[in-house]
Amino acid sequence: MNKKIRITIIILITILLLAACGASEPEEAELMNIRLPMGFVADPQYAPFYVAQERGYFAEAGFVVEFDYSFETDGVALVGANELPFAIVSGEQVLLARAQDVPVVYVMEWFQKFPIAVVSKAESDILSPEDLHGRSVGLPGFFGASYVGYLGLLAANDLQPKDVSANDIGFNQVESLLADQAEAVVGYANNEPVQLAGQGEAINVILVSDYIDMVANGIITNETVIAENPALVERFVGAILRGLADTLADPDAAFEISKNYVEGLEDGRKPVLEASLPMWQAETLGLTELISWENTQQVLLNAGLLDEPIGDLTAVFTNQFVLANEQ
Repeated sequence: MNKKIRITIIILITILLLAACGASEPEEAELMNIRLPMGFVADPQYAPFYVAQERGYFAEAGFVVEFDYSFETDGVALVGANELPFAIVSGEQVLLARAQDVPVVYVMEWFQKFPIAVVSKAESDILSPEDLHGRSVGLPGFFGASYVGYLGLLAANDLQPKDVSANDIGFNQVESLLADQAEAVVGYANNEPVQLAGQGEAINVILVSDYIDMVANGIITNETVIAENPALVERFVGAILRGLADTLADPDAAFEISKNYVEGLEDGRKPVLEASLPMWQAETLGLTELISWENTQQVLLNAGLLDEPIGDLTAVFTNQFVLANEQ
């Protein structure tokens, strides 16, 4: 075999090998469609999720996310039934679900501080929880995070529900307070106080998180997803953590991004985001602590919302996916 033929054969073999290698490369994985129950209407407080969507963090993690502004309890039920993989849910709802053998698991604490507050007009002189004794307080209802946060605040200050005149006023806290239908109202620290301050009303705000550490809003999945596809959870949590870090680092940019997702969002709503930032901050974003779960469970037990303690609180939550994204 002469030299020219040998070189030609070598070239042909090389081409065939390269072609074979190219054919064996896996195709780019398709993105997974995720419907994410948010528990509230479109709002700038969801800026970390909007940032994660807008900057492609969800896409890089393998997801196309649809934001579903449905009730929080709907998200718990759907994730618990493994009809959806994730939802945004408050800690007390996780405990109530686990008590009913719904296998949801809390995998990332978004709000590090319980976001409920008691708000009153400055003239009422309600400056501390003790000042609520004998006063009229309006609640959006005797359920949900607002109610549980209110009970936690009372318990942490040796007050009993009977010590306060609490009334169900629906989601009309601002109107009720301005009309003096209640001396104080219970709401979200990044919502009602912002609205009232925006209307020029002088107010006092008592933050639940100043008195008791409870589990607030975060991400849940279920035991099946964790067992069968832990990488899915790790990637999803990682994308949210990136969006959260970006929002904390540059709130102005995050607010501008939010305008693409919240119809009619104007700069006057920026204080909602600004009021949310301190409640998200932590040395390690996303971590949740056992003591927070113990406190939340005790409040539910005291109120009769739980009949007995959860058998193993450490099965209710995990930090493994947050920590995996720290490496």
